[in-house]
Amino acid sequence: MNFPENLKYTESNEWINVEGKVATIGISDFAQDQLSDIVFAEVIVSVGDIVKKGDTIATIESVKAAADVYSPVSGKVLSVNEQLAGAPEVINTDPYGAAWIITIDLSNPAEENALLNAAAYDKLVQAHE
Repeated sequence: MNFPENLKYTESNEWINVEGKVATIGISDFAQDQLSDIVFAEVIVSVGDIVKKGDTIATIESVKAAADVYSPVSGKVLSVNEQLAGAPEVINTDPYGAAWIITIDLSNPAEENALLNAAAYDKLVQAHE
């Protein structure tokens, strides 16, 4: 499993990369591996929407399961990855790159402090395997 050190993670398997006040959000390598072959991805928020920490931002379906994706932080949606609808399988091949889901302008940067670092997330994942 790949858990980049520069990212933070949630217990519900989202990753977040914060640069200044902008956060990019996606699902972790572990999450895509658990879902297996992803066949559908729908981002259910739009540019300009205000999301709160814990809000559902996307739905991902694979051949064996469906999962909601939650926002790890609060803020205003700046961009949505429109490519996922036409190529959801990129979540399996590039979960930390091309498969980003949304970017958010953080309204409460302190929320990042409650997220897991790579080592803590790795420990959490190992406990579930």
